[in-house]
Amino acid sequence: MRKKLLEFWRAWVKPLVIALAILAPLRSVVADWNDVPSGSMRPTILVGDRIWINKLAYDLKVPFSTIRLSTWSDPQRGDIVVFRSPADGKRLVKRVVGIPGDTIELRSDRLFINGVPATYERGSTDDDVFTENAAGNSHPVLFNFAKPALRSFGPVVVPVDHYFVMGDNRDESFDSRYFGCVSRNAIIGQATTVAMSFDREHYWRPRFDRFLQDLL
Repeated sequence: MRKKLLEFWRAWVKPLVIALAILAPLRSVVADWNDVPSGSMRPTILVGDRIWINKLAYDLKVPFSTIRLSTWSDPQRGDIVVFRSPADGKRLVKRVVGIPGDTIELRSDRLFINGVPATYERGSTDDDVFTENAAGNSHPVLFNFAKPALRSFGPVVVPVDHYFVMGDNRDESFDSRYFGCVSRNAIIGQATTVAMSFDREHYWRPRFDRFLQDLL
């Protein structure tokens, strides 16, 4: 019996332990993936997308901690970041709208950065989708004008070492309008790619057109 247990350890358990010991720190420090359960980042990210997180985009951290060993960059306006929510610690995906020192304001769904209003161009295929142009960044945003939402906010000044984040689905996103600015230490990494995508409403059918799609 002891011999069989030893063989089982050598053949199955030991390789698995070694693999986990290697993969776990890599996922903590280098790269990871995140399933998207909500539509707060539509139309950029859809429910059922599995997104790739580059944890080396901004810095190198001690595995399983927020301690930075080295920093070579900081999040910029327009980056899609993954972070721990200041409200409850849950992992969220949002877009950086304001960087330290920026003044952020929302007036009837129009974004103002440092007093300069964003411009909006209506999408050709969806009346609720617009291209938002703000502070040199352009990306699609989605509005649900029939839904009660926080359409005016601020102005607020983003503190040092903090970031103001918002969902691209502006009227259905729990973001910095509600829980405040996000600390630099809470940012896990940058979401760069849709690794895979599955349509949950249609029996998890693969959306192959979204596989390996860059997030802009």
